[in-house]
Amino acid sequence: MAPHEDEEEQDSESFETASIPVERKGPVRVKLVFLSGPDAGRSHALVAGRYVLGTAPACDFVLKDRAVSRQHLTLEVRQDGVLARDMGSRNGSFCEGMRFTELEVRPGAVLKLGTTELKIVPEDSRERVIPPSTSTHFGGLVGGSRKMREAFTLLERLASGDADVLIQGETGTGKEGCAEGIHAASKRHKGPFIIVDLAGIAPSLIESELFGHVKGAFTGAHTDRAGAFERADGGTVFLDEVGELPPEIQPRLLRVLERRQVKRVGANDYRTVDVRVLAATHVDLEGAVKAGKFREDLFHRLAVLRVTLPPLRERLDDIPLLVDTVLERMGRPPSALSDQTRALLAQYPWPGNVRELRNVVERVVNLGEEALPDMDMGAPSPVDSKPRPPGATMELELPFKEAKERLIEGFERDYLKGLLERCEGNVSRASREAGIDRVYLRKLLKKHGLHDHDGP
Repeated sequence: MAPHEDEEEQDSESFETASIPVERKGPVRVKLVFLSGPDAGRSHALVAGRYVLGTAPACDFVLKDRAVSRQHLTLEVRQDGVLARDMGSRNGSFCEGMRFTELEVRPGAVLKLGTTELKIVPEDSRERVIPPSTSTHFGGLVGGSRKMREAFTLLERLASGDADVLIQGETGTGKEGCAEGIHAASKRHKGPFIIVDLAGIAPSLIESELFGHVKGAFTGAHTDRAGAFERADGGTVFLDEVGELPPEIQPRLLRVLERRQVKRVGANDYRTVDVRVLAATHVDLEGAVKAGKFREDLFHRLAVLRVTLPPLRERLDDIPLLVDTVLERMGRPPSALSDQTRALLAQYPWPGNVRELRNVVERVVNLGEEALPDMDMGAPSPVDSKPRPPGATMELELPFKEAKERLIEGFERDYLKGLLERCEGNVSRASREAGIDRVYLRKLLKKHGLHDHDGP
């Protein structure tokens, strides 16, 4: 009997079938959480035993996803972990983008069957199920990866409300674009959107910039001036790099957040404002609170709702879409960048995130591919110490075109070796999995001296 789709958790015994004997005993150890696909939102407790997932009525978990085979995958829950086995499915089983036949599933890993993504989490996990958005855009943000689509789901939900939001993420991840998207999707979209870059304002001027001043309040205050909160009345104020806010200003910001009242520098009276506050930071504010550099009450008031934008190195599969988006905004076709250049872009760790990618694409389009060496492909990123591909540093000593060709050849050879290994040398299967025409794939194999099992 298949689990009912709208039940959060059920006794595993109800999933047993006559055709597949399943031994179920012992305490619940893990949960199966469906993240996307037709069954998104389901969550089921698993005790020790073997479970079959597929579209056939006899499966323990019957999926509605038409891209899933009748008997697609088994999950064997054991005392020492969970073993996943593909049952010869038509479209394959994947973990973190890699196809597998048999896999020890680590806690928190995401498996993909067809269009369905599911996660195995510890039994005591309080992780919320966030179905990824079907959109690849939110405001100016672009991404088709699971991490970005999960962020889009959260942003779509919180944009419609009026609570304050803290946007976290490394420099260059698109925090300002995120804030603009929230404002544009909110009921305040017709109101003003006022940006205050706290990192770019002299500390002595921040108070006046935020709250305004009256004439004569200080040297140079020749007229009354409304601050950012007053100018944003009826709309949204965006406090960029709020972690840079001086300690002496933090109590005044807290009052604004709690009472929606501001007092200009040098004034006696408070003014009421109707604003939504969006704040962003690349700083670990919780760490700053522990270090005594940021008020704890202000942090909790700012972070009524929180969203974190992932760094680009954690969503490299978004690079093709991001590159095409940059080219489109430049009025250039996708062909403006060669396949070789795109392959190089996909291998870089991007310490500057999306902003750096955009700058590099614009530079290459305007100056030619000779601009690529400035990326220093052989140097490890300060935020990502993973080793570079073998020989990458050495190739930089060669002329640009020769270095690029060698790097691409190395990528092709390593990719094809792994592809043949996964597909057991079957070229027809490999061409389907890689999305490459079989004739072209054979040419590549011949070029690199690799052999297949499909015949001549």
